[in-house]
Formats: sequence, C-alpha cells, structure tokens
Amino acid sequence: MKASEIMTTDVVTIRGSATVADAVKLMKEKGLRSLIVNRRTDEDAYGIVTETDIVYNVAAYGKDPKKVRIYEVMTKPCIVINPDLGVEYVARLFANTGIRRAPVIKDTLLGVISITDILTKSDFVEKPREHTLQEEIVKARDVARAICSEKGPSAPECAAAWDIVEELQAEYAHQRAERIEKTHFEEYCEEYPDALEARMYDT
Repeated sequence: MKASEIMTTDVVTIRGSATVADAVKLMKEKGLRSLIVNRRTDEDAYGIVTETDIVYNVAAYGKDPKKVRIYEVMTKPCIVINPDLGVEYVARLFANTGIRRAPVIKDTLLGVISITDILTKSDFVEKPREHTLQEEIVKARDVARAICSEKGPSAPECAAAWDIVEELQAEYAHQRAERIEKTHFEEYCEEYPDALEARMYDT
C-alpha cells in the first residue's frame, strides 16, 4: 500500500503568525493532535505544530498561549511524505526520526499520514512486506533462470534479469538488517560461470 491510500485528506492548516491559543482551539474543535502550518509562498516550506510542541514549549513553562505565536514552537521545514511511498517506508521513516505524523506532499499539500493511519488503515497485518518480498524474489529468480535458459547465461537479458533479483534480495536483507550469505545469482554462477562475465558493467 502507498501513503496516498491511507492518509487523511481532510487537512487543517494554520498560519505561522497565529497564536498557540488559536491552534489549541482549532485542535479541540476538530479533534486533532497536529496542524500543518501554511506556506507563505510556493517556494516556502510547510511546517507542523503538534500537541507535544504546545505542551512541552508553552504549557510546561506557564507561558500565555495568547501571546506565543505558532512560528515560535512549530517545526519548519518538517519531514514530508511522497504520496507514492510504500507504507512500510513511511513506518521506517517514523521509527528512524521519532515523529508520529507528517504531511503528504507532491507539489501541493494532499493530506497527513500518522502512525494511527498505519495501524488502522494499512494491510501490514494481512500482507506483511517480508512475505511479499520473499514471493517476489522467488518469482524473479525463476524468471531469470528461464530467460538465461532461453538466451544463454552470458546474454545481456540474462544479466538484467539477475539485476532485478539482486535488488529484491538487497531490499529484503536491508529490511531484516541481515547480510546476504549467498545471492541467487552467486548460486547460479556456480552452475554457469559464464554468467558472471555478462554482469561486469563499465563504471
């Protein structure tokens, strides 16, 4: 699944010059935990202000929310998500950065995606990416062997097919934080040593 399939499209924005009191009122009315801070121009970056920003930076110090402006507590530029990004990568980005939500942007603001969206709307329980990748690897390996059988182990088509297999295996290994002991191509080369020659690309 892609970010665009599970994001929330009803996005509430606020100006950077608005007060924190305005933001709190808006959050309460809409039942939100964050607001996207509008750009001033097309070249400007989007920002984000969250309930955590307000509690940690305003409430915790007894500051007057009517006197503190959004630009004083917001994050800008904020991490943004491409709508075509796979949900597992969104989850990994959230894990690596410690954020819980981010705007989905492609030229313009399309929506917001949060860890709650990933948990409640994605299909990671029914279709774990790990299993899907394993299936893709086996399929790609079989296709590569079939192409090489038809065209020959040293054919460019054979080399290109193994490139696809190794890309998938690398992604699987990265996802599991493991090293590949032996790739399917290396196993194939034990049977057909000529195949190695076709994949020696010029750099």
